[in-house]
Amino acid sequence: MKLTVKELTVFSMLAAVMYVSKLVMEFLPNIHLLGVFVVSFTIVYRKKALYPIYLFVFLTGLLNGFNTWWIPYLYLWTVLWAAVMVLPKRLPPKAAPLIYMIVCGLHGLAYGTFYAPFQALMYGLNMEGMIGWIIAGLPFDITHGISNFICGILILPIVSTLKQAEIIIKNN
Repeated sequence: MKLTVKELTVFSMLAAVMYVSKLVMEFLPNIHLLGVFVVSFTIVYRKKALYPIYLFVFLTGLLNGFNTWWIPYLYLWTVLWAAVMVLPKRLPPKAAPLIYMIVCGLHGLAYGTFYAPFQALMYGLNMEGMIGWIIAGLPFDITHGISNFICGILILPIVSTLKQAEIIIKNN
C-alpha cells in the first residue's frame, strides 16, 4: 500500500474535506457526512481508503484534543470500511445505491453500540450498565442511522466524482 505523492496529496485533501464537513454540520446533532465519505472512499480506493480515514481521525484528535472520546474513532470508522470491503466490488447498478445507503444507515444506527464497549471499560460499567448506556443513546443512534441512510444518496455521485478526478490526476 505504498503511496505516491499524488495519492498522499489527494488523501490529505479528502481527510480535510471530512473534517470540515463535520465542523460545518456540528449544529445538527448526529447528522454528518462522515459515513458517506467512508463508504465512498472505500468503494473507490479499497484498502487505501484507510489513509484518508485515519488522516481524518488524526486530524480530529489534533484539532479537538486527543481525549477519551477520541479513542473509539480508532476503530469506529474501520467497522464501516470493513463492511463495505466485504461487499462485492460490482453490485447490480439498480441495487448498489440502496445497498450502500443501508450499510451507511446501519453503521449510524449501531454507532452507540460500537462505542459502548470502550465506554464500559473507561467508566467501569458492567454488562447491565453498558446495555443501559446503549438504550439511553438509542434516540441519538436512530437519528444517526436515519440521517446516514438519507445522506447515503450522495455516495454514488461522490464515487463518480472521485473516479473522474482519478482519471484527470493520472493524465497529468
